[in-house]
Amino acid sequence: MRIIEYGKDDIETLLESLQRRTPEGLKDVEMKVSEILRGVRERGDQAVCEYTLELDGVPLSARDLEVSAEEMQKALSGLDRELREAIERSAANIRAFHERQRENSWFMTREDGIILGQKVTPLSRVGVYAPSGTAPLPSTVLMEVIPAKVAGVDEIILCSPPRENGRIDPVILACAKIAGADRVFAAGGAQAIAAMAYGTGTIPRVDKIAGPGNIFVQVAKKQVYGICGIDMIAGPSEVLVIADESANPEYVAADLLSQAEHDKLSSAILVTNSKALADAVQKAVEIQTKRLGRNEIIKNSLEDYGAIVVVPTLEEAVSISDRIAPEHLEICTKDPFALLPEIKNAGAIFLGEYSPEPVGDYFAGPNHILPTVGTARFFSPLGVYDFIKRSSIISYTRKAFRDAAPYAAAFADAERLQAHAESIRIRCKGII
Repeated sequence: MRIIEYGKDDIETLLESLQRRTPEGLKDVEMKVSEILRGVRERGDQAVCEYTLELDGVPLSARDLEVSAEEMQKALSGLDRELREAIERSAANIRAFHERQRENSWFMTREDGIILGQKVTPLSRVGVYAPSGTAPLPSTVLMEVIPAKVAGVDEIILCSPPRENGRIDPVILACAKIAGADRVFAAGGAQAIAAMAYGTGTIPRVDKIAGPGNIFVQVAKKQVYGICGIDMIAGPSEVLVIADESANPEYVAADLLSQAEHDKLSSAILVTNSKALADAVQKAVEIQTKRLGRNEIIKNSLEDYGAIVVVPTLEEAVSISDRIAPEHLEICTKDPFALLPEIKNAGAIFLGEYSPEPVGDYFAGPNHILPTVGTARFFSPLGVYDFIKRSSIISYTRKAFRDAAPYAAAFADAERLQAHAESIRIRCKGII
């Protein structure tokens, strides 16, 4: 990993490159996705199967798309006992955390009889997507389905790409069973997003689509927004570590590599006020990389989007972190809680050397579907609030309306909306 000394070396080029982490040929991707969406909208299951064969090399018929309850149960029963316990305990932690996010309807009654409020309603049907490319992500199934269940969604469907044998990864199926997905379909890529957005003969139309995926999935989500809701546009994974001289360089290096192994577009950044730590982490990264199976991906990621930035103070480290707005932020300092109030932009914040990002990914309970590529400036982690909608409640008495009428009519007149004003004044004629 390169070392950048703040004030001496060019850090702006690094910061700009982090915001441009999209594959080459995005216009071609958008055109292909538009073609897929149009095909699925017009030809339903047939198009889903055709694109699955073309893009994934897997032959399917419409009757192969839905996974049976028996197959899901078989996947669960076939789990290694230790893995099943890990999944079930993780699911319990995720459920307990997200239950704290529940929102309730509320009402307020004023002395003049006016009733105002907010009605909270779960979405009727949502679709979630579980990637299964170079590294299947069964943990993502728990992070998607459980918040939707806690929210009270009536029906949750899950799409995940089929493997060469036409079936979904069995651990993904087991997680879907444990989390409580209602229906599961062997469909991936943009064709799965299109199927959930428009509906096909087999896959039902949903109100909202959530979940990560490759560039085709994310562009498809962007293009169907408005036909249905989406959670966010997820980009490449990233971690930023703020550390001082007290940090363990072996731990920091391991945490940087845990994100770099995701994808060649992933970003791993260390910002520290200790040159000695920077040198030690640089060496540890080199040594640890040699022991890892995905080291080619790691090398590409670190070369293009990885760096160790040496700054004069931790305050400067926080400033750089907020500019990047990382998906994952680890604070490995003597007193990590002291920096917490200063942090404005981060998807998830991990405090202390025994709170590494993978604990959050798999077990702690907070959601690991997080805003990326700077969008933590305005997006939040996936949560129960993503699977509900809010309706405003307004109820006026006759007297309260009479008192409010002149003010409402004045606004209508100011906006030159005659029918709005008449809606007010026609009622005033009947009030003595």
